[in-house]
Amino acid sequence: MTDVLPAELGEAPSPAAAAAPQRPAAAAEQRIRLRTFTADGLLALLGSAAAAIGFCWVAYERILPLTGALGFWLLGYLFFLGVYGVVTAIVWGRRAVVDRVVAAVMYSTGLLIVGIILDQIGYTIYRGEPALRHLNFFTQTMAQAGARDPLTVGGVLQAIVGSLMQMGIATAIAVPLGILAALFLAEVGGRMARPVRSLVEAMTSLPEIIAGLFIYALFVLSLGFERSGLAAGLALTVMMIPFVARSSEVMLRLVPQALREASYALGASQWRTVWTVVLPTARSGLTTAVVLGMARAIGETAPVLLTSGVSPFMNTDPLHHWQTSLPLFIYDAVHYPQQSMIDRGFGAALVLIIVVLVLFTIARTVGGKAPGELTRRQRRRIARDLYATSLERASDASA
Repeated sequence: MTDVLPAELGEAPSPAAAAAPQRPAAAAEQRIRLRTFTADGLLALLGSAAAAIGFCWVAYERILPLTGALGFWLLGYLFFLGVYGVVTAIVWGRRAVVDRVVAAVMYSTGLLIVGIILDQIGYTIYRGEPALRHLNFFTQTMAQAGARDPLTVGGVLQAIVGSLMQMGIATAIAVPLGILAALFLAEVGGRMARPVRSLVEAMTSLPEIIAGLFIYALFVLSLGFERSGLAAGLALTVMMIPFVARSSEVMLRLVPQALREASYALGASQWRTVWTVVLPTARSGLTTAVVLGMARAIGETAPVLLTSGVSPFMNTDPLHHWQTSLPLFIYDAVHYPQQSMIDRGFGAALVLIIVVLVLFTIARTVGGKAPGELTRRQRRRIARDLYATSLERASDASA
């Protein structure tokens, strides 16, 4: 016998059922925010900062014979942390002291780092802006210009081309070798993993001048090649390989082991698992490691100073003759007493910053897709295949 609901029989619901509270269909989700700024927290922060500044002013101007802006702000910061800890203990209890003081240290450290970076970029823009006003700064070389010539003559075109060519040589050699070394350390291992990792870590802290001396002694003095863009690219390669290898190993170890095990369970070999699972999953991290390695190498002066030389002429042949780069141009220009050359040096520094930002943007655009995300060409090919398959099925059905 089937159960019949009272509503189906036309009966009224029982008083208990009518009095029961009706639950909503879907409870509204409330987002929990762990870090929020409240009025009490903001007033405690501002009050502690004001108290620290007032204490330091009294100490420097009235009590102690102290001078100097660095000591003033350092003492004020230490006193701010102490006052903020006391205020936190009074208002929120002792358990919140460590959390809030450490949070204040982290936030202030981050603001300090961002402020230093913005100050350096702003000062470079301020000093290099007179040179960037003129289009010839990007389209001409210093072959027909001297140190006393105005900024309307000459430019850094030869340095831009030299930097891009040397960076291209270094990237083409260092990226495959660095990623292969990282794959060996993270996926293969064995007895040789420990000495290879030790060598990579030792080369990571290698001074830049040592890389230049190594290539100069081996490539120029021993093998008899001349100082050129290729020698500079090899010096940058020596610097990039350990950095790319170490950073890539960290990114590869972040790939979950369950993905590898699932691939092995489907019958895939190790190289197939690495090629189709591990590398696509770590693609964004590997791209970041490569970009960081390029950013570190493209601004180095000591290795290229020993291996390429400074030249005011355009040289698109990296195998022969000197080939200057942006770091070398900056190093050479700021040593001139003429203000026009100093302005050119700061302008070249700003161009170097722009080049690094452009390379970073391109790398993030190319390698920043999520694992498994298809490119536009792949999506078009899949759509084309589906359309062809649908036409074949339609023709078969009509036949």
